Amino acid sequence: MQLNPRQIVTQFAHILQEEFFPLLESAAGPLSGHLQLLAAAIAMTPLDGMISARRASTGRPSKDRAALATAFIAKAIFNLSTTRSLISRLEVDEALRRYCGWASRSAIPHESKFSRAFAEFAESELPQQLHAAIVASTQAQRLIGHVSRDSTAIAARERFPETAKQKAAARRAARREKKQAKQARKNARGEKPKPHPRARATDRGTRVERQRRQTLSRMLKQLPTSCDIGTKISSQGHRQYWRGYKLHLDVADGQIPVSAVLTSASVHDSQVAIPLMTMTSSRVTYLYELMDSAYDADSIHAHSRQLNHVPIVSPHPRRAVRTPAHLRAAFPVQQAPQLTEAETERFKLRTMSERVNARLKDEFGAGSIRVRGGAKVMAHLMFGVLALTVDQWLRLARHGSSG
Repeated sequence: MQLNPRQIVTQFAHILQEEFFPLLESAAGPLSGHLQLLAAAIAMTPLDGMISARRASTGRPSKDRAALATAFIAKAIFNLSTTRSLISRLEVDEALRRYCGWASRSAIPHESKFSRAFAEFAESELPQQLHAAIVASTQAQRLIGHVSRDSTAIAARERFPETAKQKAAARRAARREKKQAKQARKNARGEKPKPHPRARATDRGTRVERQRRQTLSRMLKQLPTSCDIGTKISSQGHRQYWRGYKLHLDVADGQIPVSAVLTSASVHDSQVAIPLMTMTSSRVTYLYELMDSAYDADSIHAHSRQLNHVPIVSPHPRRAVRTPAHLRAAFPVQQAPQLTEAETERFKLRTMSERVNARLKDEFGAGSIRVRGGAKVMAHLMFGVLALTVDQWLRLARHGSSG
């Protein structure tokens, strides 16, 4: 007999509380809340299947990468800001050290080994793969009602001489000057100018329009991921700036992160909507998509419906129709379209993405970035997203078993 989602959640909670945790306590002593979360994460992540035994570049056998990956998950769970603080915690916490896989203090690798292993995990996108595996094992059988989409600012300690836009503008200006000089020489020799090519970038459509014709890998490859300056308007109406990146998340009912994409801080939220909904649609089955006014674009609406979802997007003020001043008395300004009463009630659930972003920064290390480069920043964040996903699934399981 096939179990429904509630029965799966209840069975998962029963196995953890009645069998798994007591067995661990008999072997390693009483479990704190953090250790219970780490034990559940270890049980749910297929580390051994994704990490193969490899040799280091020097020819010596590499250390157990599964233990190092577990340590980085523990770093996110215990909200430790640096690898050095993680090693210090491992040296004094015997239970944590044994859970990660080291029997003694002397077995803990050097800090440089942690750094090299983290670089390997970031390059191979191991945290993203582990998170996708957890989502597949826990959420594939659920019929999710709502997926909330939002982004959050990720401050980083990086320096850059100029932004990507400034570099691109400088290259375009240099090409324009070179083309004008070449054309001037041709005019001086009496040659006729060639007709301008008809296929321009504007004729191919905006990035959002082009994304509807592209594969997911192509969409993600075209999104900027370098560190730059981002800006946003706060709830009080003040403009705020930050240096770093932007993390875009799709959050399912139960405050469970399903998909994540990292971009430069200057990338607008609407540029990541179609890649996110494509990625989430391949992982889970859901009905409604909740988005704020930054995602209010016709292409996003159309692509969501094409994927058999119902988009509920807060209308952007730009959709208001304005009339000339001399016609205002006879033809008043039309207001932007509003959500229906039923859509308004569903849209209230969008705050779950804001709560996930807050927990990710306050409890799982996203508020303290000490690595540099988009790949490493994403790996650091995804270890936290992985831990948060397991924690929210445990909470949902406990609620299901007690309800």
